[in-house]
Amino acid sequence: MSPTTPLSGRPVRAAVVGTGAIGRGSHLSALKQLAAEGETEVVAAVDIDAAAVEAFCAEGGVPHAYTDLERMLAEQRPDLVTICTPPTLHREQSVAALRAGAWVWCEKPPVPTLADYDAVQAEEGAEHGPYSSIVFQHRFGSGTRHVKRLLADGALGRPLVAHCQTTWYRDTAYYAVPWRGRWQTEGGGPAMGHGIHQMDLLLDILGPWSEVRAMAGRLVHDVETEDVSTALLRFENGAMATVVNSVLSPDEVSRIRIDCERATVELTHLYGHSNADWRITPAPDATGDEVAAWQDFGTDVPSSHLAQLRELVASMRAGERPRSSGADGRTSLELITSLYKSAFTDTTVRRGEIGPGDPYYTALHGGAPGWAPRTAPVDVEVPA
Repeated sequence: MSPTTPLSGRPVRAAVVGTGAIGRGSHLSALKQLAAEGETEVVAAVDIDAAAVEAFCAEGGVPHAYTDLERMLAEQRPDLVTICTPPTLHREQSVAALRAGAWVWCEKPPVPTLADYDAVQAEEGAEHGPYSSIVFQHRFGSGTRHVKRLLADGALGRPLVAHCQTTWYRDTAYYAVPWRGRWQTEGGGPAMGHGIHQMDLLLDILGPWSEVRAMAGRLVHDVETEDVSTALLRFENGAMATVVNSVLSPDEVSRIRIDCERATVELTHLYGHSNADWRITPAPDATGDEVAAWQDFGTDVPSSHLAQLRELVASMRAGERPRSSGADGRTSLELITSLYKSAFTDTTVRRGEIGPGDPYYTALHGGAPGWAPRTAPVDVEVPA
């Protein structure tokens, strides 16, 4: 696909795969908003539950309902496929869409392993797409854009110390659902399924990390995965960070704090943020004019699926790789994989260390004693 294709003069034809809560809510809502602006057209939906997909289409005004992804791709030829299914299906469905010539927008966690991610990326177009991108909506919006610009311009001085906190609460009823807390079906514990958004946002703001040292535990829940993890993280720019991911915290909060030479930047929210959720505290020597510029976030654009989708559609029209795809989309999954390896092996793990031949490349538990699944053998073969 290139900027001169017919896509530049018509709405992007989109299909939703998976009609559960996230598909019915955030994805369809964002697609319908852009449809009202003439940017998109929702042409189909897919779900293995025929009644569910029929209801989805009837309620959302979507013309075509399918229970078979391949058939939908062949008959509707969508430009964009949004994937809202469990993580274990993401690789197969993303590959199918890419091979059919469609761009992909896939919910987090992107795929269960780095091997899966690399297999999806191998199916992307060499130039101008199609590309597969991950839903990391916390990166998008006016607050993140403003803070990234301040740091990139050096206005706040060097970033020095950071804290990244996803401390949520999930009770025993949450884990009574059979697929939760299992490597194969949930893809990981709170580091993978909950904290991924804040860790991805931290990496997006601060840039490449260099090494991680972590611990993980099962303090409350009887699960295969962890229910809490902590990590120490060093960045290439020298900044150091603490990371906490928990589902044991009744006082729920998502927080990022970055202490720079000339100011502290803090974001406090839960599931999404706007300008009001950011705070910049200047150092004593900062001038009034500087502080006023730092604290002027401009027009409020909250983080949202809509904000990311709007940018994705623009990338499609330009035939350009979107953010949260390729190496940029892989970075948070690599950090999470490395966090697990560090915690389960009691070692420091460096960026770029995990690749084919490493057991953590094909399984986030890495076959570690006490952490590998109790009911199935561990596959640590090197992918072809």
